[in-house]
Amino acid sequence: MEGGDELAARAVVAASGTFGRPHRPTLPGLEGFTGTVLHAAEYRSTAPFAGQRIVVVGAGNSAVQIAVELATVARVTLAGRHPVKFAPQQILGRDLHFWLRRTGLDTAPLGRLLSTPPAQPVIDDGRYRAALGVGMPDRCAMFTGIDGSKVTWAEGTVEEVDTILLATGYRPDQPYLTGLRALDDAGHPRHRDGLSPVHPGVAFVGLEWQRSLSSDSLRGVGRDAARFARRLSAHLTRR
Repeated sequence: MEGGDELAARAVVAASGTFGRPHRPTLPGLEGFTGTVLHAAEYRSTAPFAGQRIVVVGAGNSAVQIAVELATVARVTLAGRHPVKFAPQQILGRDLHFWLRRTGLDTAPLGRLLSTPPAQPVIDDGRYRAALGVGMPDRCAMFTGIDGSKVTWAEGTVEEVDTILLATGYRPDQPYLTGLRALDDAGHPRHRDGLSPVHPGVAFVGLEWQRSLSSDSLRGVGRDAARFARRLSAHLTRR
C-alpha cells in the first residue's frame, strides 16, 4: 500500500483488467526507425500529424478508426498481417451487441469462434469500409524492413515515413501479484474462469476472454464478477 503500509486480507481481487500495458510487438527494423513511434494509447488527436506520411499498424477497431481519422489530415497506410474484417454495427435495426447476447455468441464456448485474431471484426456503421474503399487510408501487408526513416514494403517499394503508430492492443499489467506466482512467465494471469488455481483467494475480473467474448467489457464484467464472488465467498466460508 501507499507509504509501505501492509494490509492483511483473506482474498484479493485483481480488477485492473486487460488494458494496463500497451503491447509493442517486435517488427522488422522498428527499433532503428528514426521517425516517431507511438502506441494508440498515446494518440489524442490529428493535430500533431497534419501533412505527415503515417503507417498505422494493426487491423482491429482502434487501428481502423485511428487510421481513418488521420487520413483526413495526412497520407496514411494501414499495415497488418491479417486483412481487415467488418461486422455491421446494426442488424435488422438492432445493435450488434444485442444479437451477440441473443445468439449466445457473447458467452463461452460459442463466442470462441470470434477469439482468434484473423476473425476479430471491426464494428462498422459503413463509414470505415467506405473510407478504406477509396484509399483513405490505403491498406498494405506488413512492411518487411526499416532503414532509418525509410520503410520497405513487401513488393519492394521504399518510401520515407514520418510516424509509425502501433494499434497493436494491450496486455495485463498486474506486477503486484508477481510474488504470489499468480502470473505466468509472460505476466499473464493464471486463472480458471477468473479464479487462481494456485491461490484460491486470488480472483480476477475484466480479463480478455476470462469467460466469454464480453468479459473485458462493461456488458460482461458484472456477470463474471457475480459468478466468481459466489465461488470466492463459498471458499472463504469453508475456511
